[in-house]
Amino acid sequence: MRADGKRVKNIPPMYAVAAHIMAKRSDACNSIELNIPLEPMQNYLRDVRARGHNISHLALIIAAFLRTTAEYPFLNRFVVNKTIYARNEFAVGMVVLKPGQLDGTMNKMYFELEDDIFEVQKKVDAYVDENRGAGETNSTDKLISTLLKIPGLCRFGVCMFKLLDKWGLLPRSIIKASPFHTSFVISNLASIRTNHIFHHIYDFGTTSMILTMGNSREVPKRVGGEIKFEKCMPFGLVMDERICSGSYYALAFRRLSEYLRDPKLLEEPPRAVNKDI
Repeated sequence: MRADGKRVKNIPPMYAVAAHIMAKRSDACNSIELNIPLEPMQNYLRDVRARGHNISHLALIIAAFLRTTAEYPFLNRFVVNKTIYARNEFAVGMVVLKPGQLDGTMNKMYFELEDDIFEVQKKVDAYVDENRGAGETNSTDKLISTLLKIPGLCRFGVCMFKLLDKWGLLPRSIIKASPFHTSFVISNLASIRTNHIFHHIYDFGTTSMILTMGNSREVPKRVGGEIKFEKCMPFGLVMDERICSGSYYALAFRRLSEYLRDPKLLEEPPRAVNKDI
């Protein structure tokens, strides 16, 4: 058994075969654009701040994704060495820019599927505060620094990590330090005033989805017999099609949108957490 997941048994034959046909994660990339209405989120953030809670758009989106995963656990699966696994944790990778620098550091936040929006915000704040300091602020920074100290060690280390990961032997300490072993990666490109993109998912590691948020924009929609424009926050989502069916993704993303249209639902823990089997 891997340190970060358990092998999924009794999967439909089509998905067992797909993992062999599309051996690399980059072979199995699908992408979708979601336009999430901005007004319900803005109204909620104003309301919750009036009640004394400072909630960010970022935390709101992570909380909605977390709650969706509690209901649709296949979203937290990954494929390694042509085998499908159910992840035994929920980790979100994110880049944090350091003060005065164009480049940042990347590590990951850990959440429980039962976390509500307030607990998510608390963990996001702690993550950002920890990683915005100068120098090496997390295990990822320290691992990279160690690999770069000796000529040739980085190339050897990465090759060794890939081999160990393939056979499920990568130590827990390396998995914890790796930003490539996450439930999903999120990038708020609106924070640097740019549009969303469809970011590739990496063959190394276990990340099955990457979500980017971009500048808000007006999206036309038909209301009655006329066209109206609705201000939306666009998402660019890239996902590994081998972990679940297209219909499963569609239902999950519809549920994600519902939570972002009514974020107050995220203030309470989920009524039930569906277990991946």
